[in-house]
Amino acid sequence: MVSIIRRAFSVKRLLQLLLLLGLAWLALWTTVFRPKLTAVERGRRMAEQNGCFGCHGPEGTQGIADPGRPSGAVPSYRSLMMYARNEQDVREWIRDGVTASRAKSESWRKSREAAALRMPAFGKRLNARQIDDLVAFVMATSGEEAPEDSLALAGRERASNLGCTGCHGVGGRFARPNPKSLKGYVPPWDGPDFPDLVRDRHEFDEWVEHGVSRRFDENPMAKYFLRRAVLHMPAYERFVKEGDLDALWAYVTWLRSGRPRATAAPGSESP
Repeated sequence: MVSIIRRAFSVKRLLQLLLLLGLAWLALWTTVFRPKLTAVERGRRMAEQNGCFGCHGPEGTQGIADPGRPSGAVPSYRSLMMYARNEQDVREWIRDGVTASRAKSESWRKSREAAALRMPAFGKRLNARQIDDLVAFVMATSGEEAPEDSLALAGRERASNLGCTGCHGVGGRFARPNPKSLKGYVPPWDGPDFPDLVRDRHEFDEWVEHGVSRRFDENPMAKYFLRRAVLHMPAYERFVKEGDLDALWAYVTWLRSGRPRATAAPGSESP
């Protein structure tokens, strides 16, 4: 009888231990490992899943040929302002396949009928948040959202010239896949993950110049995930010029503090 009671007690303790371990892992997942995608990145993935790049080219940067269209090609998002005046126009293009103003134009209707390819309406396929995410992605890709401050603007240009946008995306705002990394993607500069990686200007300079901050380089767990990742941050110490770090930091500061400001919605790990 005593042995049965002891066995039952041991089983109870084991279940309690497993429960505590499960709760600890859940807390760790929520605070550390859980992906936190921005609206721009959710929109990029949404565009890819819904075939947008089939016509607008890779990440919307180069439209394919379209016989019958006056320009001869589907417009890329970089020529956005030729077709949309603001975010609302972009939203109407995605939701309705045309803006309200162009829908009234006889010349637009004739141009649409003459073209081989036609913009579909996604209003009945996607919900309001998904469309908002697509709008955020298109606006970011277009390059229309730019800082007025000359130093921050120079930083955005320099980031492109240094190749930073190859991994971080246009304006440093994408979260492209990075297999084996902590969260599976390259963190965007305006995302919720950024403060965990870069605490201040000093750490930012370390990342740019050496490819890693001293804090991460001295942390065994951080080094483990950094080493196993497919993509690694390059060391730009030999390539940055005088004033580059100031300009890059000015751009990142504008991106995080002014408009646009990206946010991660609950459950955003699944676009």
